[in-house]
Amino acid sequence: MPSGSPSTTAPTTTPVRPSRVTLGPAGTSPHAYDVGLLLLRLALGLTMAAHGSQKLFGWFGGGGIDGTGQFFTMSGYPAGNAMAVVAGLTETLGGLALAVGLLTPLAGAAIVGTMVNAIAVTWGGGFFAPKGNEYELLLTAGAAALALTGPGRYAVDRFLPVLRAHRLTYGVAAVVVGLATAGVILLLRK
Repeated sequence: MPSGSPSTTAPTTTPVRPSRVTLGPAGTSPHAYDVGLLLLRLALGLTMAAHGSQKLFGWFGGGGIDGTGQFFTMSGYPAGNAMAVVAGLTETLGGLALAVGLLTPLAGAAIVGTMVNAIAVTWGGGFFAPKGNEYELLLTAGAAALALTGPGRYAVDRFLPVLRAHRLTYGVAAVVVGLATAGVILLLRK
């Protein structure tokens, strides 16, 4: 057969069937990201809720409102008991919302704002525990990361029409609000 004539034989390659599972970067399952975000939300959210309950109710060896209020007063905040209630509610409600993935950008921002103030109180003690701020920085970074990335697929937010599809702008706006609120509270501190 001359080289210019068309071939009448069928191609010998078999068609490739598409995979049923969509894979993420480097071939990982998208569920791995969602499970990882769930684990981070639970650990960080429940930790913060426990800290808030220490402030509000004196649970887990906490000072309650009076003891925490005295600490806030000694740390230069006005109206120590009121600040203890605000911090306790923010940590408890923000932590629980983060754990279940409810209004995740705002819950993350609440934790960021509270933890920025905690960093201000521990600043100057170095980086490492017991007097440093490594713990506070880690909680702040985790909360900001969750606000920016969203809660993943295993969260209450998946049932809310506005937050079903998380947008980076929601997270950025929430973190900015958290930082601005923290800045205002820090301005009240002596």
